[in-house]
Amino acid sequence: VQLQASGGGWVQAGGSLRLSCAASSRIDTINMGWFRQVPGKEREFVAAITWANGRTVFPDSVKGRFTIFRDNAKATVYLQMNSLKPEDTAVYYCAANGGGNLYQSSNYIYWGQGTEVTVSS
Repeated sequence: VQLQASGGGWVQAGGSLRLSCAASSRIDTINMGWFRQVPGKEREFVAAITWANGRTVFPDSVKGRFTIFRDNAKATVYLQMNSLKPEDTAVYYCAANGGGNLYQSSNYIYWGQGTEVTVSS
């Protein structure tokens, strides 16, 4: 599966962005996630959505501000980011889970190329 992330950009604090992750093949039975990374830091889990029942999970840092949803017909996963903060600035990656818990990046086997998000104060 090849993943293509898009939708990043510059936004002022309090603003919104929607990231998209388009897959090259069907993702109906794949759990999907988003991570982010800033230089010098480890990749951080941001959101995930299961294929079976659409359950979503988020870390406390984005809970209530970010949502994740999927359109299996388009083989696309979205990350809606609202009330953005400067600390959300990072490169955002979408990924396909290969098994195991949804929080660990090591459980994801396919990765998109990343899309950069900059939130100014």
